[in-house]
Amino acid sequence: MRTMFFAAVAALAILPSVTQAQTAAQAVASTPLIERAKLFGNPSRGRGLISPDGKWLAWGAPRDGVMNIWVAPRSDPSQAKPLTQEKTRPIRSFFWSPDSASILFINDKGGDENFLLYGVDVVSGVQRALTPFEKTRAQILGISRNFKDRILVGLNNRDPRWHDVYSLDLKTGELKLVFKNEGYAGFVADETLTLRLAQKARVDGGADYFRMVGDKVEPTPIVSYGLDDSLTTAALGFTTDGKTLYWLDSRGRDTAALVAQDVAGGQTKIVAQDAKADIGQILADPKTGAIQAYAVNYLRNTWTAVDPTVKADLDFLQQQLKGEINVTSRTDADDLWTVVVDPVSAPSANYLYDRKTRSLTKLFVTRPELEGQPLQPMQPVEIKARDGLTLVSYLTLPPGADANGDGKADKPAPMVLFVHGGPWARDFYGYNSYHQWLANRGYAVLSVNYRASTGFGKTFINAGNLEWAGKMHDDLIDAVKWAEANGVAAPKQTAIMGGSYGGYATLVGLTYTPEAFACGVDIVGPSNLETLLKTIPPYWEAGKQQFYKRMGDPTTPAGVAMLKDRSPVYRAGAITKPLLIGQGANDPRVNQAESDQIVAAMQAKNIPVTYVLFPDEGHGFARPENNIAFNAVTEQFLKGCLGGRSEPIGEALKPSTAQVKAGAEFTPGLKDALAMK
Repeated sequence: MRTMFFAAVAALAILPSVTQAQTAAQAVASTPLIERAKLFGNPSRGRGLISPDGKWLAWGAPRDGVMNIWVAPRSDPSQAKPLTQEKTRPIRSFFWSPDSASILFINDKGGDENFLLYGVDVVSGVQRALTPFEKTRAQILGISRNFKDRILVGLNNRDPRWHDVYSLDLKTGELKLVFKNEGYAGFVADETLTLRLAQKARVDGGADYFRMVGDKVEPTPIVSYGLDDSLTTAALGFTTDGKTLYWLDSRGRDTAALVAQDVAGGQTKIVAQDAKADIGQILADPKTGAIQAYAVNYLRNTWTAVDPTVKADLDFLQQQLKGEINVTSRTDADDLWTVVVDPVSAPSANYLYDRKTRSLTKLFVTRPELEGQPLQPMQPVEIKARDGLTLVSYLTLPPGADANGDGKADKPAPMVLFVHGGPWARDFYGYNSYHQWLANRGYAVLSVNYRASTGFGKTFINAGNLEWAGKMHDDLIDAVKWAEANGVAAPKQTAIMGGSYGGYATLVGLTYTPEAFACGVDIVGPSNLETLLKTIPPYWEAGKQQFYKRMGDPTTPAGVAMLKDRSPVYRAGAITKPLLIGQGANDPRVNQAESDQIVAAMQAKNIPVTYVLFPDEGHGFARPENNIAFNAVTEQFLKGCLGGRSEPIGEALKPSTAQVKAGAEFTPGLKDALAMK
């Protein structure tokens, strides 16, 4: 084995040789263990937003241990006060009303995803339920900077499949029906809050866009596309004068371009396009609605300005703030912005940016408790799949694994393949609490944008059609082989872990390729694709045909056969490696029955499995107490499987609602932790 000598050798101070393996192990052992609570507990503050009139700042912060909304005068942020008083469920999404008089937020109950809309007055603190209905999911369909007294919302309380459109008076709370929806997937309104376009799903998995006049939908579509373009083509919105309509459009090309269409004449022109990735985020002028800048995210997110004045701002921000930049809110006057910077290996920070003086004021760091902690860099890598597709992936190495900082591993380590959900989503470059946590425990962490991931053009997405447990899984196997061949992962010491589709991929890994992984952690993953499609929420009706075309059609014998063939539950007997499952009892997307089925199938064959259920969670774990509890179990599980470090479970289960439904004896320390709970 090649030895590595310290720089002092050059000065003739000969030291004993130390093997790379010993050095790496020593580096991990000497690195402080980052507490789970610092990574997965409530942030100190987050998501800073400035009011449209520029007088107020708002952010999320804990109140009695639960994330709530706080406000402060922009002139004196130290005078912040809590505006909401949620006691159990954290508020994760909120925004300013157009008139700056209130903050609007959505929340559900226990993870059921029936998100209702609430408003709270900034001055008085009076809170109202603006959509006070049961078993209803509210959508925000239109907000105007010129019509500040109302917004457009969609409600599915009449028919759970379709959202009727209402005008909501923000002062009185009155809801006025604008359009009774009998089958449209979505709508596009202009700055006057007039519905201009209606979108309808097609039987081939594509969509049609129809022009609307008043409450009438014209019979002939103005834009149509099939399945291939369905995830890379969409109307983005109108300019303030209503004369230009922006599209994300992949028709006639592979990656989605940013296109401007003249509404009167129908002519289109390409504003931006990229050969490797779809156009992603955009910045639009608050006054005119004209697009000023766009972002492309291939390996990393890169901003390009269309408007030269905004280019000067973005150049200044990038020069002053080192990391991934995102503008999160802008005043109506466009003189003040809130900006967040993600340094990747340090906690993100929020700033107030004054465009007139070109100056930055630091508002807060989201997790100051992580400052100075041994956070690891993330490396973007390109991995070739066996059929030539390029898989954009992200690698985080454990402490001491990259002594010279070149982004390449000096010595193999146990690895966790962390698989994203969706599958029509993607992994990004940036701070990732799971990467940091697992790397700190001594593991290399690899996240792969397997085929069907979004952001890399329609060919890449459509290469995943009907490939669940097929070529999509081959990509993950190819990534593990790449990691082993490049000295990143120790042979046969890779765990597979993920949520939603990532949980499904975990089950596939342990059933279809049982020798490829040392163990698996499945979080809210489906085990039976046939029952998954039978139990999707009713408000996903418009997306059914896409699911059928991309997964397998349960209305045909061939489709049913495919869904069964790609369902891990039927191969449970092949599982030979340890498995940990986490599930929310109220999950509307992947019902509890999905986890129950695979656990029952394993128990019927006397195959060990640990199963943790959270009765107050849905598709993932929103409450930090529950997330910390499951991760406490997970790191003990991984330690038993891969031999990394761990923070003892201790009392992590006590404040959670965790119920261990099976296999406490198969995860070290879990039975003792349950006794403490």
